Amino acid sequence: MYDLVIRGGTVVDGTGGRPFAADVAVEGDRIVAVGANLGPAREEIDASGKIVTPGFVDVHTHYDGQATWDAEMAPSSWHGVTTVVMGNCGVGFAPAKPDRHDWLISLMEGVEDIPGTALAEGMSWDWETFPEYMDALEKLPRTVDVACHVPHGAVRAYVLGDREKPGAIPTDEDIAEMSRIVEEGVRAGALGFSTSRTVLHKSVDGELVPGTTATAEELIAIGRAMGRVGYGVFEMASDLKREWNEFEWMGDLSRETGLPVTFAALQSIAKELPLEEQIAEMRRQNRAGANIVAQIALRGNGIIMAWQGTVHPFRFKPAWNEIIDLPWDRQLAYLKDPAFRARMTQEPNIWPESDILDFLKIVAEGWPVHFEMDPDFNYEPRMDESIAHRAAAAGVTPSEYAYDLLMKDDGKGFIYFPILNYRDGNLNFLEDLQASDDTVNSLSDGGAHCGTICDAASPTFMLQHWVRDRAGHRIALEHAIKRQCRDTAVLYGLEDRGLLAPGYLADLNVIDMEALKLGKPWLAFDLPAGGKRLLQKADGYVATVKSGVVTFKGGEMQGPTPGGVIRGPQRVELAMAAE
Repeated sequence: MYDLVIRGGTVVDGTGGRPFAADVAVEGDRIVAVGANLGPAREEIDASGKIVTPGFVDVHTHYDGQATWDAEMAPSSWHGVTTVVMGNCGVGFAPAKPDRHDWLISLMEGVEDIPGTALAEGMSWDWETFPEYMDALEKLPRTVDVACHVPHGAVRAYVLGDREKPGAIPTDEDIAEMSRIVEEGVRAGALGFSTSRTVLHKSVDGELVPGTTATAEELIAIGRAMGRVGYGVFEMASDLKREWNEFEWMGDLSRETGLPVTFAALQSIAKELPLEEQIAEMRRQNRAGANIVAQIALRGNGIIMAWQGTVHPFRFKPAWNEIIDLPWDRQLAYLKDPAFRARMTQEPNIWPESDILDFLKIVAEGWPVHFEMDPDFNYEPRMDESIAHRAAAAGVTPSEYAYDLLMKDDGKGFIYFPILNYRDGNLNFLEDLQASDDTVNSLSDGGAHCGTICDAASPTFMLQHWVRDRAGHRIALEHAIKRQCRDTAVLYGLEDRGLLAPGYLADLNVIDMEALKLGKPWLAFDLPAGGKRLLQKADGYVATVKSGVVTFKGGEMQGPTPGGVIRGPQRVELAMAAE
């Protein structure tokens, strides 16, 4: 008798092959059979009329702090994710000397918009070295498996101490010590190293993150440290400035070490290279023997703006700054006052001194690229659905329309502003990239940007929008599942998951494709110290299974927490597959 059988579903197995009708049987934490009319089990899930997929593998998250206190790992776990890779973009919390805790928190808060008060209260800091951090992670079971990068920011702060300032130049001894720490972290089980080289990433005090000004020599030396171990992914977010010749050293590093290098490929206001040129440069290096992989997002990377969020279009109004520090109930009372509304919609903005002032002006006045998040919002809005167009049709100013929109649901309305990946007013440019073997679906930023985005729902969006609902070009279900399961797993050496076949890890989803629907986002204040975060659930997830244990049914956590800490690449024993 099996431990679990998922019976009567349509299996989308992660290979990219066509879906087929079959039962899936599980014993312990492994799949042991996929076929027709499998025998009885101690527990069964009726998947009739549903699809059965591998658990989703999300390789770009920032749960580094949350993973030390939260077993549920929402919101990613609500969207079929069973494995997360965190520590991206060079930010994280190990290694960490005791006098650098606040500095690392400010770095994470500035780069990833995770409330510093929540991190300060939630983390125990019962570690200093990276191996000790991984040991600390193992103390808390979760609904998902977690894997780590060694983050450049923490490594630099550990080695340079008070010398770590923008533009700091490490000595040869510093670089050797950073390389030793990275090698130590990878040998302890980290799946890679990450860094950030973009002006969009700053600490809460406005300082550039440590990796921004690192030299190619420093980065290559660190990459060689992983090469000595024999595995690891070098992950990077970068502005790709032409004078940096990023693709040259990325290619050299990959060819020398044999390791993959992966970067965030976006239509970005900060990147000097257009996305088309980024891909072309990557492919030029790959033709010469490199293994560079572009991480692509499936929708516009944007801001969800709300009165209680991190930002909204009225943030720079004098009237708002008079009430900015008041409790929400008092702010709401002001916002409901007609005289205050008149001031907010008519007063000119007062701009701060900033090197991203042009961007801030679009946040506050970019009405042609701001969109109302109504109940059927699909994240690929047409330009004629913008606030500018809707305000004109309603005979009011864009400011008035936006103000009233934010006041919906007693001040809980949302405005969507796609900052990145929406230059053309559509997502057509992603069609070819999703068919490419040198790209992976990524950049959900799960656990981060708590007051501005909720892209942890990306796997659901992929299925709802790209597979089922999108007007025009769509992608096949079997291809989408391969992209989000097997392709992401293999990039990071997680060969034991992402497929539904005997011998593989029993991470599965049962999904009702007809019922699948993203819910309306909401702001919760449930982080430690009352920290806020945007959350979003979805209908249609019948069940999620992690390592053979049902963790979610109907979108609700069931209690078991079979997830662990991944240490190093994972192989799969396929002897049973040959029986």
